[in-house]
Amino acid sequence: MKQRKDKGKCLVEWIRALLALILVGVLSFCGLFACVMYGAYDHIQGEPEVMVILGCQVRQDGPSVLLRDRLDEALDYLEDHPDMTVVVSGGQGPDEPTTEAQAMYDYLTEHGVEPERIWQEDQSHNTWQNVRYTLALLEEKGADTSAGVVLVSSGFHLTRARMLWERASGGAGELSTLAAPCTHVPSRLKMYIREPFALVKSFLFDR
Repeated sequence: MKQRKDKGKCLVEWIRALLALILVGVLSFCGLFACVMYGAYDHIQGEPEVMVILGCQVRQDGPSVLLRDRLDEALDYLEDHPDMTVVVSGGQGPDEPTTEAQAMYDYLTEHGVEPERIWQEDQSHNTWQNVRYTLALLEEKGADTSAGVVLVSSGFHLTRARMLWERASGGAGELSTLAAPCTHVPSRLKMYIREPFALVKSFLFDR
């Protein structure tokens, strides 16, 4: 009888421990999700003179919905800021017909942005590389970033992008962010669930 009670008590303790771990996991996810949501809005400081658009998947018929959302948001901003230099950042994945940078360049020029204003960073394959290679390109071109840089991406992506930019740049210069909407609902749901985990991964390993 005593042995049975001990087993029951042990089982209860295991269940409590499991529930505690689940609670910690849920609370941690909620905290990370809140961080992601905080970055999912426009944060413009001053009058940036350089715009950086982060790439996303390119399909056979052109930019994906997510990438078009970013480009359309950038175009709206560029209408009121016609003198900005624009960097389009993204390499070519194995299932993409061209580099993301080239696809963005084509889209922007088709919508009236002067080709000479657009610089292509076409070697990166993830956000950390987007940031590092773009900073290297800006330095190589001698770009004046003293007035700040505005980073354009999907809202869910901007907390992580800002964190990595500030890490790679050493916090130099003002960084603004422009949040593109995510008009494809299934992608929006998927990415907002995925991004808290990606934020942890980038925090730990992207250095």
